[in-house]
Amino acid sequence: MTALNRRSLSFAGVSLLCLCALGASPAKPQGQQSQPQQNQAQQSTEQTPEQAKQAEQRRAYADEVRKSYNFRFGAGVISIPGNAAIEGNDFVEAGSFPKATYCAVCHAQAYNNWRQALHSNSFRTPFYRASVNILLRSKGIEFTRHCDSCHNPVGVLTGGLTQESMVDRGFDRDGLTCLTCHSVQKLQPTVGNGGFVLGVPAVMVDENGNRIPGEVPYEEIMKHPDRHSEAVMKDFYRSPEFCSACHKANLPEPLNDYKFVRAFTVFDEWQNSKFSKRNPLTFYSGDYTTCQNCHMKRSATTPSEYGAKNGTFASHRWTAGNTAVPFYYGFDEQLKKTTEFLQAGNYLNVDLFAFKTTEGKGFVGPIGTLAYSLKPGDTVQAMVVIQNKNIGHSLIPEVRDLYEAWTEFTVNEQDGTEIYHSGFLNPDGSLDTRAHSFTNRPVDEHGIFVDNHRVFEIHSVAYDNTVQSGRSSLVRYEFKIPATAKGPLTISARVNYRHLRQSYLNNIFGTDHPAYPVIELSRKTRTINLGENAPDATPDPQDNPDWMRWNNYGIASLDQLQYADAVAAFTEVAKLRPDYADAYTNIALTEIEWEKYDSARKNLKMALALANDNARALYYMALVERRAGNSEAEIAALKKVVAQYPMSRDARRELGKSYYRQGNTDGAAEQFEALQVLDPDDVTAHYNLAILYGRMGKDKESAEQQAMFRTKKVDPGAPTYSFDFLLKHPEISTESVPWHMHTDLSPEFNASAPKGNPAAAPAPAAAPAQTGTPTSTSGTGGANR
Repeated sequence: MTALNRRSLSFAGVSLLCLCALGASPAKPQGQQSQPQQNQAQQSTEQTPEQAKQAEQRRAYADEVRKSYNFRFGAGVISIPGNAAIEGNDFVEAGSFPKATYCAVCHAQAYNNWRQALHSNSFRTPFYRASVNILLRSKGIEFTRHCDSCHNPVGVLTGGLTQESMVDRGFDRDGLTCLTCHSVQKLQPTVGNGGFVLGVPAVMVDENGNRIPGEVPYEEIMKHPDRHSEAVMKDFYRSPEFCSACHKANLPEPLNDYKFVRAFTVFDEWQNSKFSKRNPLTFYSGDYTTCQNCHMKRSATTPSEYGAKNGTFASHRWTAGNTAVPFYYGFDEQLKKTTEFLQAGNYLNVDLFAFKTTEGKGFVGPIGTLAYSLKPGDTVQAMVVIQNKNIGHSLIPEVRDLYEAWTEFTVNEQDGTEIYHSGFLNPDGSLDTRAHSFTNRPVDEHGIFVDNHRVFEIHSVAYDNTVQSGRSSLVRYEFKIPATAKGPLTISARVNYRHLRQSYLNNIFGTDHPAYPVIELSRKTRTINLGENAPDATPDPQDNPDWMRWNNYGIASLDQLQYADAVAAFTEVAKLRPDYADAYTNIALTEIEWEKYDSARKNLKMALALANDNARALYYMALVERRAGNSEAEIAALKKVVAQYPMSRDARRELGKSYYRQGNTDGAAEQFEALQVLDPDDVTAHYNLAILYGRMGKDKESAEQQAMFRTKKVDPGAPTYSFDFLLKHPEISTESVPWHMHTDLSPEFNASAPKGNPAAAPAPAAAPAQTGTPTSTSGTGGANR
């Protein structure tokens, strides 16, 4: 049976967190990688007769595969448009990968975890196969090397992904088996798309450090556990960079015949989060936390697990967000663990922050801290703040066109009568089209939604409502309390999550399939009297402290370009915590975006007076100094930031710009080169290095950077594809506007609904929070904006 026919079989299966969104740039040296040659420096050149025999067998096998292999993307190039690579840059027999059942003899707990986990089912799942088979049928099996560099690297490196392949594809059912991850010898630059280099699979090295291919007797491993560990473990396996090999992706020009398009950047999101300790610009600080700390937590182990340390073992379930796979297979334990992970309660915070009413006090918030009144007949605007509090990446990450997370908001009378409901599921399982969802809509060159994850057709993204780590989203709802309403009212806001989108499930199975799990990630419910409402007698322990509630409201307002609201909110933070330097820095960064530089300087000085040499305040002060033309002060501030945070992308980028403006070619090049180590896809680095290398006489390097800039810069025509889509879908067009209102009231109600808030009056720095008016008469309010 040919590989093509095998891939057309209807396997049942499981997907990685990432679904076919992998690739690389055609430019070099970053982006799409040339297949690396074997690095012999760490191994002895001495070979035993058995090793020489195995090496000769590999060469003979590779020679046979090359006779019919489709080298569409270049002679000798194995995996493009993916990046998976192996030492020796040649094909390897499938039988050289020891089976997981071999490892299970000593690692029973790891095997049992893995068998239900996404990694073991990364290829065979119908969720993945539906997508990758579209690519196969549309463009050819050789293009699937793009997806399978991560989902099925054994298939790529054995030469199975070519027309009429005779490779035995039995390994498909094991997806990412033990010796795919545990054979990785080094990492390529963090471009993703299978950015790893495997060694020849081995569970042991000999006394000279040479890898012994294939399975070896268990008694030999027991005699030499150190040599076993040397073969299957590397320090970088515990690093986020290891995960970035596949949890970062792009769509390269060889795949789409268009240009480089970013797909997802989970590693970059982590790197920019508080958990990496590499970014001085985060709104909150936290302890250093890796991907493995969250997704491979250690737990008590069984006596038969030889990989245990001090009675604990790192989970090989990789619990995260995929509930569809364990539900489909009936992996009850995996589904239970995944649900428990999602409902841990510390990842998100939902805050019913404030009301606006047609009468009374106007803006009332934070709710629970002050008295207010509501009555029948009032038109009410409710402000819900969703904080991505402790997720090390965005809500939601990766393939946002397939995953589905949204806010459900309900208002009910005492007897349960529904007054307002947003974010409901229709009888057919589809989501309310006007729900606030944390998803995106990729579109093709005709402005049509790219359904079925046809990633090779993506040209633009119509909107992206993700919430980055540490940031917040403000969702506004408007409803009218009926004149006959009976109180008290129950108002509830929750964030729900479903894997996968209903229409995608329908595309795979048809409409006759069971309802897939909807998981509630976080919720906030309040009981509201019709009449007077007193402040909460006892704060809810799940609520953030008041200063943080204001801070999150300010962050969300800033992201929605409501600068007056943001400044007023951060001012409230400064009142509640006058010793909190970031309150003043937050005011300043808002004013910088608002182009109020003099006021920003004043607030940054206050921040630095509280926290001398604070890197975050120094960074924004450098931008103010740049605006004022004080280049020496600008560079001095940025150098301090880089000294404290040498892996800060933003600081490196801005210092490179500063040196460039000053005419310091070497200094600028040094910063942009450092930036490319942190992010090989940074277009600012490509652009500037192309110029700088030209000035330095490095014509070859300049040309390489020019090529990468050309393919990675955003297509100027891309927004028109998004506009075409949004014009056809007004219900989604609303979601693309940063500031928008969710309401089912008629335009007549909107005309008389509460508009912008009165300006926040200045108050003494130590004054307590009052009946808030955290906005100004900036004309930015109103349901129709």
